[in-house]
Amino acid sequence: MIDSRLGCSTISFRHLELEKALDEIVTLGFEEVDLGSLPGVCTHVPTTLSTSDVARVAAGAANSGMTVRSINCDVGDLNHPGIDVANSTHLTRLLELATAVGARALVLPNGAIEHTPIETLGADLDRVAANVDIALERAQPYGIDIWIESLHVFRLCCNLSRAAALTSRLPPEVDIVMDFSHLVAAGDHPVRFAETFGDRITHVHIRDATRGRIELHPHPSSTNPETSTSASAAGTSTSTPESRPYTPRRSTATTPSNSKPATSPTTNAPRRPRTLHT
Repeated sequence: MIDSRLGCSTISFRHLELEKALDEIVTLGFEEVDLGSLPGVCTHVPTTLSTSDVARVAAGAANSGMTVRSINCDVGDLNHPGIDVANSTHLTRLLELATAVGARALVLPNGAIEHTPIETLGADLDRVAANVDIALERAQPYGIDIWIESLHVFRLCCNLSRAAALTSRLPPEVDIVMDFSHLVAAGDHPVRFAETFGDRITHVHIRDATRGRIELHPHPSSTNPETSTSASAAGTSTSTPESRPYTPRRSTATTPSNSKPATSPTTNAPRRPRTLHT
């Protein structure tokens, strides 16, 4: 029996149609799900939503019997000067869908799929934070939270330093999603991430973390995109440390070599009941 704190993202079954993905997740014994809606990655929730799409996805989720925790989605490049979050029809549809399926939150990205800022890093981070704030204001009447994947190895905030700089600009109501695969691919460490963001971490993805071993003891610091090159999580990376080598507060266990869950666990912050998603 799967622990009730564990849930599963449909992104882990992106090769299947939504209904089949949900059936597979139910068969595995999960009771809670995160719906994927990411261009080029997972379109279980279409990346251009119509009202009929909202009804169809909501019906599919209801028929599965799963509890929907969140929708991992994209409303455009949040650091782009031309984005109009305030008038985004897609954001409206996502909020309607989140309400229909009983989801707690929308998970937004931290900027474009590009490390180089459009203007300057500071200006781009300011723009991301302003647009997240707009999304939060729009979500409040629906009773939906906004979470952000503050570190994503392929996006603007591709390391811990940039993730921390963005988070310092965000309102406290915006919680943080911690994705093991991205922080390991960035050359950083899960415990350092947890110590940096503390109880703002509300959701943790543990998926595709590494083809080898994740050692939860001293680890090099995060990569600097200006002075390093980094491959995918399944590959290798070289980096110039941005700060002193990491020393955790206490030693912890390691994951088994070649561990790669078929799902992606998530956990809540100490302030509220926690749930893990694979």
